[in-house]
Amino acid sequence: MKSAPPWPAAGTLLLVNREHPLLRAPEAEELTAVDRSHPDILLHRRAKVMLDELLQAAGAKGSVIPVSGYRTQREQRQIWDDTVRERGLRFTRTYVAAPGCSEHQTGLAVDLGENVPDLDFICPCFPDSGPCRALREKAADYGFVLRYPKGKEAITGIGWEPWHFRYVGWPHARIMTERNLVLEEYLAWLRTFPAEGAPLRYRAAGRSFEVCYAPDGHLDALEALLSSGMPCQCSDTNTGGMVFTLWRDAG
Repeated sequence: MKSAPPWPAAGTLLLVNREHPLLRAPEAEELTAVDRSHPDILLHRRAKVMLDELLQAAGAKGSVIPVSGYRTQREQRQIWDDTVRERGLRFTRTYVAAPGCSEHQTGLAVDLGENVPDLDFICPCFPDSGPCRALREKAADYGFVLRYPKGKEAITGIGWEPWHFRYVGWPHARIMTERNLVLEEYLAWLRTFPAEGAPLRYRAAGRSFEVCYAPDGHLDALEALLSSGMPCQCSDTNTGGMVFTLWRDAG
């Protein structure tokens, strides 16, 4: 690797679900408060920067607010237990990930809601209109995807959550949105572009990208790929492999 990636070493494409519990919690220095009004809601620093830009671009500052960001294992356990007690096990399994299996424990996920009184912490109001809709439509341009869309429940294991956004970075958010892929599907598809073969080529916003996948233990195949010295981002997937993204004309 020519240089360290401009985000936490684990990267932005970690898959965390019932089948893939989180193996590495973020370090304290990787996290920062979403904003001054919500000092207890934390995100990874890169995700926080891009969320600020997304809210600004969508004209949603103040009208769309963060509800939940990074959670520790202990906090996720408390939320699970409280929700089971208050709303029952069926509801909890639909809308709350089990401790260790929650995206919120990566620091890359954020729940957003319309700024209304008595906002529900578990299922915040996020209508398909106004600033909420504008934010959803612009999310991919700033590296975010709607992580649990309607119709993908059998794949994600979580019910439809229009309020839950996940930072996966650029260009992955654009590709996932254009192809209507959730993270489980996207990473499975990227496995068909091994480092030893032809990469996934994608062009958007005047830039060209090449994306490839390398299973654990096969990173030597990337030497030739990286020898050009072009900017390269790498991300662990939490599924036994790494995704590498080359910016061919990053400027």
